Amino acid sequence: MIDLNCDVGEGLDNEHLIMPLISSCNISCGAHAGSIETIDKVLQLAIRHKVSIGAHPSFPDRENFGRKVLDISNTALQQSLQDQLTVFKERAALQNAVIHHVKPHGALYNLIAIDREKAAVVVAAIQQVFKGVKLYVPYLSKIEEVAVEKGIEVVYEAFADRAYNDNLTLVSRELPSALITDKHKVLKQVQQLVEEQLVTTVQCHKKVLKAATFCMHGDTKNVIEILEYLHQKLAIS
Repeated sequence: MIDLNCDVGEGLDNEHLIMPLISSCNISCGAHAGSIETIDKVLQLAIRHKVSIGAHPSFPDRENFGRKVLDISNTALQQSLQDQLTVFKERAALQNAVIHHVKPHGALYNLIAIDREKAAVVVAAIQQVFKGVKLYVPYLSKIEEVAVEKGIEVVYEAFADRAYNDNLTLVSRELPSALITDKHKVLKQVQQLVEEQLVTTVQCHKKVLKAATFCMHGDTKNVIEILEYLHQKLAIS
């Protein structure tokens, strides 16, 4: 069985179509997109469809949808993340929703894969708010190292709809090859990851990439088409 996750609660109002097709979700905490109302609505949908619930905190940057690294102090970043996670925890409690995991968003996710100092900030923020949640992380990342050292259970994540470089970083969204929107190519990438623990990079090399959960972005233009196709072809948990 495959855990297929999706970033949601980002103001696109397509969650009612997405939830029946996934097994876990990452709900925006309001810093890069969404609102209290969005969190409540998406939590309800996740509960209804028995989808594992995750918090999706980010740099506090709605202007750039959380996809730009902010010049922000570690103290300010940790406080922002704690505030986001606290709000999410409170909204989830109102619906008796169990929070399964945390997955940082966008530029923050990419930064903590390679920056140990910022990874430590993220882990500290999580531990101030939660006990026992899992953390979705990239394989062989700095955030993995710090989380394991601090006793947080990690779940390796790979992207179904994003292209990879040889060093296992994601291809920049500024490049045309960054996003995979052909449903057949998405399926091929997921199958290769599941069956071989390999990803074919944009440099046409095969690299080891371990993953136990696979992400589709909720704002990919044809996300519903791709998810429906994956749901047909794969055994989703």
